[in-house]
Amino acid sequence: MPEQYLLFVCTGNYYRSRFAEAVFNHRAEAEGLPWRAFSRGLFPGWVDDDNDLSPHTRSALTLRNIPLHHTGEKRTQLTVDDLKRAAHTILLKKTEHEPMMRKVFPEQATEVEYWEVHDIDGAKPEEALPQIEQLVETLVERLKADPAGNFLRPGPPNR
Repeated sequence: MPEQYLLFVCTGNYYRSRFAEAVFNHRAEAEGLPWRAFSRGLFPGWVDDDNDLSPHTRSALTLRNIPLHHTGEKRTQLTVDDLKRAAHTILLKKTEHEPMMRKVFPEQATEVEYWEVHDIDGAKPEEALPQIEQLVETLVERLKADPAGNFLRPGPPNR
């Protein structure tokens, strides 16, 4: 089975999406799944930090012994090509990201999956990161049972 791509998106591509990407890639590799994740941000310039990765994300990955090579090297802006490349796209917080998607990528806004994980202004990292980890773990378990990811496509494909 050829490798497929999963895309995680948050606002800044700094904290939540990068954590989801790394956890997913670490677990998918360990399970031998034909899936790899990448992550992007709707507005990575909004993050006012010279670092490309949140210290909370870096610390949480280190605590879980997940090597940093499982996430991208820098914050990256979401593009239409990214949405086309991904077999499935997950945005980390529906109430925050759906309005942004409808404005920036209206054609794709209904073709993606939305989770509801608060950013650092709504939940402490000690709450949000384990929530992401559990959602990713559930996704990995479902992909183990259905490596083709047929369950991921309830609506139109991301093409």
